[in-house]
Amino acid sequence: MKRLLYFILLGTLVFSCKNNNQKAHEADAATTTTANARPNIVYILADDLGYGDLSSYGQQKFTTPNIDKLAKDGILFTQHYSGSTVCAPSRSALLTGMHTGHTVVRGNKEIMPEGQYPLPDNTFTMAEAMKEAGYATGAFGKWGLGFPGSEGDPLNQGFDTFFGYNCQRLGHNYYPGHLWANKDSLVLKGNLGTKKGTYAPGLIHEKTLEFIELNKDNPFFLYVASIIPHAELAAPEEIMEKYRGKFPPETPYEGVDDGPEFNQGPYRSQEEPHAAFVSMVHLLDAQVGEIMAKLEKLGIADNTIVVFTSDNGPHTEGGADPDYFDSNGPFRGTKRDLYEGGIRVPMIASWPGKIKPGSTTELVSAFWDVFPTFSDIAGIETPEGLDGISFLPTLLGNSDQQKNHEYLYWEFHEKGGRQAIRKDNWKAVKYDVFGGPNVPIELYDISTDVSEENNLADKHPEVIEEMKVLFEEARTPSDVFTFNQETYLEAK
Repeated sequence: MKRLLYFILLGTLVFSCKNNNQKAHEADAATTTTANARPNIVYILADDLGYGDLSSYGQQKFTTPNIDKLAKDGILFTQHYSGSTVCAPSRSALLTGMHTGHTVVRGNKEIMPEGQYPLPDNTFTMAEAMKEAGYATGAFGKWGLGFPGSEGDPLNQGFDTFFGYNCQRLGHNYYPGHLWANKDSLVLKGNLGTKKGTYAPGLIHEKTLEFIELNKDNPFFLYVASIIPHAELAAPEEIMEKYRGKFPPETPYEGVDDGPEFNQGPYRSQEEPHAAFVSMVHLLDAQVGEIMAKLEKLGIADNTIVVFTSDNGPHTEGGADPDYFDSNGPFRGTKRDLYEGGIRVPMIASWPGKIKPGSTTELVSAFWDVFPTFSDIAGIETPEGLDGISFLPTLLGNSDQQKNHEYLYWEFHEKGGRQAIRKDNWKAVKYDVFGGPNVPIELYDISTDVSEENNLADKHPEVIEEMKVLFEEARTPSDVFTFNQETYLEAK
């Protein structure tokens, strides 16, 4: 009897252990499945690409078929705004979820010999949030938010992998002497002296595709910060051949082709700026297509959201000619302006099975909305204190559930200091802020005057008074980026 009871007890124990092990295995499998089911996130940021530089946004002189396909398969935003009108603060607004009245980096401040003013260690970036949530994180292209090894280095701000230009000034040059591979400076021997052996955007793109391949079985956040089509104007010869002579008249640009400043920021000469610009956008479009093809080939396209946008409006440097291409579309101004042409940018998002193909939205949104949106997509809690509002409801076609901004705010610390606010359909612009508190405010009704041609300030003094209050309350003080002439000169 005792032996019988012993075997019964033993059998029960074994069964219980097996059952518990099975449940544990099922729980682990469920956790793995949930992790793998988290959507991959690919954010592609062009550099100085204007609102009108895509054929899906009205470009007439050339086409961008791969980016247009994103729009055909997804949603096109008509009222999306960059974080700023120049590189570093725009990226800071993107990665911190705060506009330029609150984010730490509010302007382009150089740190010699290489890099820019760093994001401080206590900054919590979108990449850090994704990494904490179990995402593999990679940044490829241009950084500009902290010199190598600083607290603002991409590896210290949440990215597992970085390949590209740490310094946005050196990112002016397409055949640089070196790039950064995580903590290592990678010398490009083919570019020694004045040689043009390695076209950096091509190499960066190769590493981008490798990152996707390596992380195909894990959720990943991929930040593709392309330097195209920022000056200098340069493209591989095999692409230039396609467009040479097709965009007359060409006005040659005389740049810096040797000497101590060569490849240190100043742009090389370009005999055919129009053809070079189109060639660069052609390459950018092709790279977007190759990223999409890689996702398809790996079978992860259906579980990946891809967003394409630009960091600010079109530039006028290095021989660039935005007027020729109507790069700012119907808007006034270019890069460094806080009129619409300097900050309203294209944005397209594609997410199979989630975003309705061929849809368009007039939602007023900005770079600081991306952090909370991606947090929602990844199923993680959005940090407190952000200026952004998730636009996930709009992406999913639930516009009735979409929250809206009370207003959007920008500040810019060059050219005498500039500020702008968009509240509903009102756009207030203030230039020459260094001139003191009594600088006049311009006022435009964006709903009827997207080109900002008719200043209505005199007709709506009550709106001007409201804007004066908002200009003050929208920003917190910064010891580094102040609206002060002396501080601005020091920053330069």
